[in-house]
Amino acid sequence: MSSLMPVGAGDLLRHPSFLSFLLSRSLSRFASQIGAVAIGWQVYDMTGSAFDLGMIGLVQFLPTALFLFVAGHAADRYERKRVVQLCQIAEGLTALFLAWGAYAGFLNVTQIFIASFVLGIAGAFESPALAALLPLIAPKGSLQRATAVSSGAGQIATIAGPALGGLAYALAPSAAYGVMAAFLLFGAAIMGAIRLIQPAVVRDAATSDDIFAGVKFVRNNPAILGTISLDLFAVLLGGATALLPIYARDILLTGPLGLGILRAAPAIGALLMTAFLAHHTINHRVGIRMFQAVIVFGVATVVFALSHWMWLSVLALVVLGAADVVSVVIRFSLVQLATPDDMRGRVGAVNFLFINASNQLGQFESGVTAALFGAMPAAVLGGVGTIAIALLWMKLFPTLRDVEKLE
Repeated sequence: MSSLMPVGAGDLLRHPSFLSFLLSRSLSRFASQIGAVAIGWQVYDMTGSAFDLGMIGLVQFLPTALFLFVAGHAADRYERKRVVQLCQIAEGLTALFLAWGAYAGFLNVTQIFIASFVLGIAGAFESPALAALLPLIAPKGSLQRATAVSSGAGQIATIAGPALGGLAYALAPSAAYGVMAAFLLFGAAIMGAIRLIQPAVVRDAATSDDIFAGVKFVRNNPAILGTISLDLFAVLLGGATALLPIYARDILLTGPLGLGILRAAPAIGALLMTAFLAHHTINHRVGIRMFQAVIVFGVATVVFALSHWMWLSVLALVVLGAADVVSVVIRFSLVQLATPDDMRGRVGAVNFLFINASNQLGQFESGVTAALFGAMPAAVLGGVGTIAIALLWMKLFPTLRDVEKLE
């Protein structure tokens, strides 16, 4: 860790290595959002099949399940910024292939699925390495603030990335893939400018015990286990945003523009809270604050579920996004600070797997529950379930509840 004193948000942005990390990560996030729009639109244009559209997510999620533990070990054994660079270069070259194929007119659905699988593999290796890299870059005592700033940059990409991707795709599919490739390759070049305080630790060859050491570490540390599992179950039950198209058309009686506003609302709330946390870190009773944020998330979900007014629904989603960021910043900081550096990649892999599973399975749970009981009961049930999980976890993981400070 750096020996520098904690810095403010403005000073943090003038920290060369953190700024390089932030720019590289943001470009990668923008590229993924652009790619999601371009790939989704092109597959649907080619096939007109909702099933094929859904298969894109599955094809990109499979590498996470197959390779993530190996990826976590790679993040701990090799120099992390080099792992991230190689992943971004692989993603950039894949995007160049898609751009070339779209421009030349030979690109087909099978090739797009193969490219999506490659992107999923690179993403599985990139995410644990990125997560483990941040604590080595942020000045000492500033991880929470650095996490908030990094999260805010990600929210900007989430809001603006799809719009940029849609605009580029409207010009030509090859243009969208070309922008995606440029962002990724430029991000890889910027990643090379990072200078770490600690040298890379070279480990011996991997064993099966090494690869799954992250699972054992999480299982034997109640605070980390509680943190990661809280995210899994809270997001699993609170996935009401998957029902936004139903709410927009059938409950709030709005059109595509209204749906766009509803989709943007959580990211806007998250961005506003990120700006606040970048200047005002949570210094006391962080365990309780995390549980309170999850409870607020659940309450906001219930309010959204019951609302028939557009303004109230948007407000509830803004609050939901803001509460989620508080929980994310605390969870990420707590896990990183409680994990030895030589274990951060493998623990980060477990965390990433839980996050991906909760997002994917949360959408599935919301869809199935809505099909059985209707959209509104499903959303209410999810919000109430999230609150119940937070209260139960406070009892099951008292060491997590009693965490006073992060740094």
